[in-house]
Amino acid sequence: MALTLNQILLKHWGFSSFRPLQEEIIRSVLDGKDTLALLPTGGGKSLCFQVPALARDGICLVISPLIALMKDQVDNLKKRGVPAAAIYSGMHPDEIRIILDNCRFGNLKLLYVSPERLTTDKMREALKRMKVNLLAVDEAHCVSQWGYDFRPPYLRIAEIRQFIPGTPLLALTATATPKVVKDIQRRLEFKKENVFQKSFERKNLTYLVIKEEDKLKRLVKIVSKVRGPGIVYVRNRRHTKEIAEYLQKNKISADFYHAGLDPKTRGQRQSAWMKEEKRIIVSTNAFGMGIDKPNVRVVVHLDLPDSIEAYFQEAGRGGRDEKRAYAVLLYETADIIDARHNLTLSYPELKTIRDIYQALGNYFQLPVGMGKDQPFDFDLPAFAEQYQFQPVIVYNCLKFLEKEGFVMLSEGLHHPSKVFIKADKEELYRFQVANEQLDPFIKTMLRSYSGIFSDFITFSEPELARRSNLSVEKTVSNLKYLARLQMLDYIPQTDKPRIIYLQERLDTRDLTISPENYKERLKEAEKRMDKMIGYAEATNKCRSQALLAYFGECNTKRCGKCDVCIERNKISLNEMEFNSIVDIIKPILRSKSCSMEDIVNAAEPINEDKIIRAVQWLVDNEKIRMDRERRFRWE
Repeated sequence: MALTLNQILLKHWGFSSFRPLQEEIIRSVLDGKDTLALLPTGGGKSLCFQVPALARDGICLVISPLIALMKDQVDNLKKRGVPAAAIYSGMHPDEIRIILDNCRFGNLKLLYVSPERLTTDKMREALKRMKVNLLAVDEAHCVSQWGYDFRPPYLRIAEIRQFIPGTPLLALTATATPKVVKDIQRRLEFKKENVFQKSFERKNLTYLVIKEEDKLKRLVKIVSKVRGPGIVYVRNRRHTKEIAEYLQKNKISADFYHAGLDPKTRGQRQSAWMKEEKRIIVSTNAFGMGIDKPNVRVVVHLDLPDSIEAYFQEAGRGGRDEKRAYAVLLYETADIIDARHNLTLSYPELKTIRDIYQALGNYFQLPVGMGKDQPFDFDLPAFAEQYQFQPVIVYNCLKFLEKEGFVMLSEGLHHPSKVFIKADKEELYRFQVANEQLDPFIKTMLRSYSGIFSDFITFSEPELARRSNLSVEKTVSNLKYLARLQMLDYIPQTDKPRIIYLQERLDTRDLTISPENYKERLKEAEKRMDKMIGYAEATNKCRSQALLAYFGECNTKRCGKCDVCIERNKISLNEMEFNSIVDIIKPILRSKSCSMEDIVNAAEPINEDKIIRAVQWLVDNEKIRMDRERRFRWE
């Protein structure tokens, strides 16, 4: 008998009930409706497609832009007894073939793929033979050119709907403005608009913005005062180490994390923080995606993020357990100049992008028309030095080329060694008889690793060497020899960053990046940066209200506890009284300047002290200007 939705939830995730909106979203897609789910960071988006995938026959196809996130979700699903796999650029062709066969024969319930993968003929042919019960598009804001992380390959997702007719689509995102919400549904070809949106309001999260020159001193005060785990975000990798060491000197348990560390170190540091062996992690924005730690009590930004979307997502990692937490942004005037400079660096000139693409092909000695899906180990500093480019320019050009769907930069994820015996059992037996010196080695492999004939299995060369009574060097030599003879496929482990060509290497003249699109994207990025700076500098609107208004929630109440509200509270006026005074005096002061006596008379019968306190607050917060004659005018 089929399990109910609640039984599936309890069996695989151990939860007895759904979070708000989760069940409604699930029932919407099970009814066959295209659905857009807007759930804030930590709102449980993944369950909205994982549960319906298990409730129906067939497989759920999940589109995700991040390899690290795909690998993380697949590993978690397998631990919960849910058969899942991921296909992304750079994988061995036989790995992909085996996974697609498993999808076709119903051995998997979820398949994660990158948007670029959908454009391949092999994938499209495979889709026709799969029973796809749901198409889930994660990070759906990437489909909109108005979104903060637009990726052109997302525009082609809708093309595959013709190969899976009748399959509902579920788009998910944590951050989207009303304009982006409309655009997502249009780009993904929704049959009918259908949006489930949980309010982005986080009542337990207190937002604070502090203008501070000595940010490190203030940081120590904050993390000393707020007990519990915390995240400190900075832009610069070098600064992560310096700030962590500063915190340690001030007797605060801290460590640092960024994508440039080797995968083993990253894993150890993430684990130490998750287990609370370290209280504070100082990181670039590489930290946090897919990490579900509910009891983060404080998130501090020491640099301005590029957009309110990015800030809201990162700040939202605090207080997922619904208990009090703090999101603090520390900034000074120089940070605004730095933020604008960083934005300029993020959009290198088109000529520079083309020059670096050309140099990349030369660096790998890759002929034009070759290299699709091929991974190359990549040393960014060595490349930059060899071709006389600034490393930061190289990085930003590669990220731009990645978003345009030409190449992908993999940030040094740990890929363990894998082996798969592709010869059938009879063929392998004949080979063992004819090659007695390799027979013991092959028998050890067969005894050690079940499933080696049907799938790639992960293994350790030193462990196989120990079991075979061979040196590691001889073990690797045997594996490479057997691979050359087509007996098996052997993929050695790697921790290095990689460049993967998502298309064949192009002649630089064919590298099509529209100057108009480039300018439009830069313009949109500048607008988002301006909104972020405006949020930091504003002192007259509740922080929570300001963030919610950005995402289209306009009729919200003051939080009463952010830095702006605390200042407002000092004037001892409730919100209704303050708003009443403003409603009366604002139109008057916009049309002419008035003395305090004129203002008090105009706002009668409200108490005079309250009117004066309201006017003083408006002056302090630069909403009203007072001239030398002590007359007031609305700015």
